[in-house]
Amino acid sequence: MAVSGSSNLATVSSQFAEDWITALRSCCSASQLASILQRAGLNPEPGGLAHRVTLDQIVRLYQIAAVETGDEMTGLWSRPVRSRALQHLLTTVSAATSLPSALHRFSTFWNLLLDDYQLHLNRRNGCIVLQLMPCADLPPQRFGHMLLLKLAHGLLSWLAGYEVPVRAVQFAFERPGFAEDYSVIFPAQTNFQAPCSAIAFDTAKLGPPGARSSAELKAFLDRAPRDWIFTSFHEHTQSLQIREFLYRNSWEACHLAGAAQALKLTPRTLIRRLEAENTSFQAIKDGLRRDIAIQDLQAGQKSIEEISQDVGFSSSANFHRAFRRWTGATPSSYRKLKG
Repeated sequence: MAVSGSSNLATVSSQFAEDWITALRSCCSASQLASILQRAGLNPEPGGLAHRVTLDQIVRLYQIAAVETGDEMTGLWSRPVRSRALQHLLTTVSAATSLPSALHRFSTFWNLLLDDYQLHLNRRNGCIVLQLMPCADLPPQRFGHMLLLKLAHGLLSWLAGYEVPVRAVQFAFERPGFAEDYSVIFPAQTNFQAPCSAIAFDTAKLGPPGARSSAELKAFLDRAPRDWIFTSFHEHTQSLQIREFLYRNSWEACHLAGAAQALKLTPRTLIRRLEAENTSFQAIKDGLRRDIAIQDLQAGQKSIEEISQDVGFSSSANFHRAFRRWTGATPSSYRKLKG
């Protein structure tokens, strides 16, 4: 499932990526990690990550680290997941005759590989719930929990041929300061401090799986983890629907009333829904401007003056102030970091 639209521009905080890099330190040397980060377009110096990391950099980091460490889950679990495990997983789930059956195959597969957690499937209130249950009293690895639950969702979506709706997502750790990053990943509001990490699907919305060819399976693997982490935004939260609307409709001139009308909502209802997601129309608009600016700074083909004008600022000084507010860095220092 290809990613399109504003999802190509989306970024996550450096703290989100740092969770993963901490796990990588446990399975490779300092020099090897520095090489992996540099090849992924990330600054390998301590504290060198830019304040925002692009999804392309996340994908490259995974693809390089999986090969270099010989672990397809890149240090996120106590036992390495050896090469070709994901290929076997796809072969296993693609033979399922229904999406609930695919989830059962998914959980059985991982229960053979993981020592520190087991996956449990439960059915209740019209939902099928995939739970990640600890086998020992260990602190949860935030990125690992996210990646495994998202892999389940990504594989179901790949089998179905569309982004499968999610009823709920919860994690067994405290709400992090970068909690908004999870809305880029999951098409549902995410809850924290839960008894266990879990993802729930409406059973009635799990249609039949499509037939997947060996060529499609290979393409999914070649693009990993792009197609399982960053699926389309069509079923995502209200804030990401607004972001996609802005991206496709000359965002500079868009106003809340126009966005509400396009989504068949009243402005008051839209404001209330965005408040429930701890955001606002202006914050979404600023986030899109920020990510467009970050992409252009990394590309290095435009001057800072040109970028400031492209994202709607009357002067470079105003753009500098806004960019520092968004990322904690100036545009020029961000460009020097190169990730």
